[in-house]
Amino acid sequence: MWYVMKALILAIAVVSLSACSLIDPLVYKINIPQGNFIEQRDVDELRVGMSREQVKFVLGTPVVDNSFRNEDWVYMYRMKPGRGDVTVREFRVHFDDDLLADISGDFDKPEQFDVPLID
Repeated sequence: MWYVMKALILAIAVVSLSACSLIDPLVYKINIPQGNFIEQRDVDELRVGMSREQVKFVLGTPVVDNSFRNEDWVYMYRMKPGRGDVTVREFRVHFDDDLLADISGDFDKPEQFDVPLID
């Protein structure tokens, strides 16, 4: 009788644990965005020689603030969907004498980037 009770408890435990894997696809999981969402059209507005304020107006305040390298701003974006792969994007802006000098990262450099804005 004791063996039957042990087997019944074990069977219930196995069925209970396997039910978690069956229910998981039915559970709604939210998307979790973090950082600065930047699109290529935002990057296309950047021009060499823009001030820090102008870059901040176009892209927003950078997520990463480096006290030791104030001439570089880093914009990070991470999207963890409820299902699927995590997306990570990084975009760097480099200043010389408080003016935009170069950009790099996961976006294409605009064709008009080297043409400064007219004051």
